[in-house]
Parts: sequence; structure tokens; C-alpha cells
Amino acid sequence: MAPDAVALRRPFPVGTRGLVLLGLFGAGVWALCALDLGLGQLVPGSGGLLVAQRFFGRALSPAVDWEGAFVPPGAPAFLVDALEAAWTTIVVAAAAMGLSLVLGLGLGFLASTAWWADEPARGRSGWRGLLRRFVAPALYGAVRILIGCMRSVHELLWAVLFLAAIGFNPLTAVLAIAIPFGGTLAKVFGEMVDEAPRDTARAMRAAGAAPLQVYFFGLVPRALPDMTAYAFYRFECAVRSAAIMGFFGIATLGSRIQQSFLATNYGEVWTYLYLTFLLVAVLDLWSGALRRRVVA
Repeated sequence: MAPDAVALRRPFPVGTRGLVLLGLFGAGVWALCALDLGLGQLVPGSGGLLVAQRFFGRALSPAVDWEGAFVPPGAPAFLVDALEAAWTTIVVAAAAMGLSLVLGLGLGFLASTAWWADEPARGRSGWRGLLRRFVAPALYGAVRILIGCMRSVHELLWAVLFLAAIGFNPLTAVLAIAIPFGGTLAKVFGEMVDEAPRDTARAMRAAGAAPLQVYFFGLVPRALPDMTAYAFYRFECAVRSAAIMGFFGIATLGSRIQQSFLATNYGEVWTYLYLTFLLVAVLDLWSGALRRRVVA
């Protein structure tokens, strides 16, 4: 093509990113048409509208005592029972997050290329060369497939599986949350370390440090603030997931919400919802303060 023609050629007005966005928008429109969705479906029927009115009408007057006509003998006070359910929710979330951190850190190390791909030329012979050329890439690929399988299945589906295996047990909720969260943490932690600044690592490598020393003392500390922030965010998500596990019979806030909603005790539902909001808000403030200390 002639130079004048190249100079006169106009750049494509949308660009690559614009094309991706247009493609996503087109896919969304196609999905709406394929599912035959319309705004008219958002209008509730008379029965549904009445339920919505009753439910939202109690938003400003949450319950402080049992609303049902029948209260089981020996049942604690309503607010005490709500706090017990909130505590169970936190305990399940903490246990699941602890297990997912173990999985995320261990698999995240294997899902990172930083500890073997940057090996200097002098370390590419002998057993180190064999490790770098064959063993590490194969292990990396296998672990990436594993964590992809772990996080591709939602915690609700894991809960269905473990309910069939071990029944209504808090361990069901812990494992159902920990497996997909562990896979997600492993992926994100590995990528954060791989994308960490390399200046300290290069200096350590030039001084003759071993690859594992470079990884744990040159790269991980640079990625640690972001890893910590993301771990706290996932803990907030774990609290919400632990509450949802109550719909499977685990004694968390979700089970109380389900029981009260089915009994049309909407004031109790709002009390549980506000307690859930409070838990997430407190965790957000606490994690924000800890993140500022870690980053500082």
C-alpha cells in the first residue's frame, strides 16, 4: 500500500475493546430474545403484589420478639436466637475461609510461574533444568485445571453433593464454601505473585539467591498487601455464602430467614436481614482498618 494511502486511512472508530463491548452487548440482546424476556414480566400479579406490600411494609418495623402463634417450648428469646444464628454464620464462614486460605496458598504457589519460569540460565542444567523444562510446566498445567474445576462449580452445587454424602452437618457448609473459594484464591494469589514488581527479585537473583528464596522473600512480600485485601473481601463473601447455606438446613441466618418467610412473619425476616447487613458492614470496617495497617 502506498504511503499516502496509509496516511489517509482513518483508524477504526471503535477499536478492539469497543468491539469486545459491542460483542458482549449483542450477546446480551440475543440472550434476552432467546429467553423471550420482556419488561411486562416484571409486573407482579395481584397476589404477588400483596405479598410484596406486606413484606416491604415491615421494613421499618422489624420484630424484636417471636411473631408466630406457636413458639417451640424452651425456645430462647427471639433476639437471642437471632444472635446465635449470626454467630453460627460467622463460625461457618471463618472455618470455610481458613480452609480455603490453606488451599489457596498451597495451590496458588503451584499455580504461579514465578518460582520456576524466571530461573537464570546457569540454573537450567541438571536436575534444575529438568524441573524447569518438564516437571514444573506439567505440574502448573495440572494445578490450573484443578483450581478451574474447583471454582467453576458454585458452592450451592457443592452443598448439594455434600448433603448427599454427609447429611445436614456444619461440615457440609464449610466444605461447600471452602472448595470454590480455595480455587478462586489459588488463581488470584498465583496471578498476583506473577504480576508483582520484579526489582527485588532481580536483585536477589543477581546475588545468587535460590528460586524459592526469591519467590518467598522477593515476590510474595510485594504481593502480600493485595493478597490480604482480596482475602478479606472473600471473607465477606464467605459470610454471605454461609448465610445462604441456611436454606439447606444448616443453622445459619439463612435457615431463620427461610422459616420466617414461609410462615409470613415478615418482621422476623427483616430482623435477620438487618443483622446480616450489620455483620457485613462490621466486617467491611474491620477489614478496611486491617488493610490500611498492612499496606502502611
